[in-house]
Amino acid sequence: MKKLFLLGLITAFIVACSSKETNFTLSGKVDGLKKGTLYLQKIEDTTIVNVDSLNVDGDPEFILQDNIDEPQILFLYLDKVDGDKNDDIVEFFAEKGEMTINTTLKNFTFDAEVNGSKNHVKLKEYRDIMKRFNNQNLDLIKENFEAQQENDEEKILAVNKKYENSLRRKYLYTVNFAINNKDYEVAPYIMLTEAFDANTKYLDTVYNSLGKEVRKSKYGKELKSFIKEREKLDKLEEKVEKRD
Repeated sequence: MKKLFLLGLITAFIVACSSKETNFTLSGKVDGLKKGTLYLQKIEDTTIVNVDSLNVDGDPEFILQDNIDEPQILFLYLDKVDGDKNDDIVEFFAEKGEMTINTTLKNFTFDAEVNGSKNHVKLKEYRDIMKRFNNQNLDLIKENFEAQQENDEEKILAVNKKYENSLRRKYLYTVNFAINNKDYEVAPYIMLTEAFDANTKYLDTVYNSLGKEVRKSKYGKELKSFIKEREKLDKLEEKVEKRD
């Protein structure tokens, strides 16, 4: 009788584990992948944790699942059996339901095609524009390096001014993009990740423009908390300046 009772507990435990509630399914294919492990990951309390995994042995197609309360950033990570592990992460904006990611083993990150998420479409749109700013900044870094070698103070000041203008344009574009997409969770997310060091008034302007549901979202709440902390620092800096 005791053995039957224990067997019943074990069976119930297995069933409970296998029937984990899920509302998000990620499927796809990694062309060229023969062996390795794919992980579905998320950030919990500033730590990246694995929420599902699949050992690949010959079949490059995969299905991974999770239960998410709202749209949020997840990661598809590939742990290869052999080879370089750099750039083996695809970051994507997940939404409840079904999504697909198709990519290649050779260029796991850069070849990734993500479908099934409106927020991810917006995130990609934003980052495509940001590439222009990043390329401009690389050119400015090169100009500044050359000016430093030539010890040309006038040129150094000119390059620094160009960089400040480029940074200002980046912040203004980010703010405008967030406001224009105020009903998407991607709006507060890009402010937290791309414009966190912008003037507090910019952060506040975006937060006040957000739709009601987005304000209550994960990143909406995080943006609100971040603004409060920034405001405290701003007030502290004002007090220090007045003393000086």
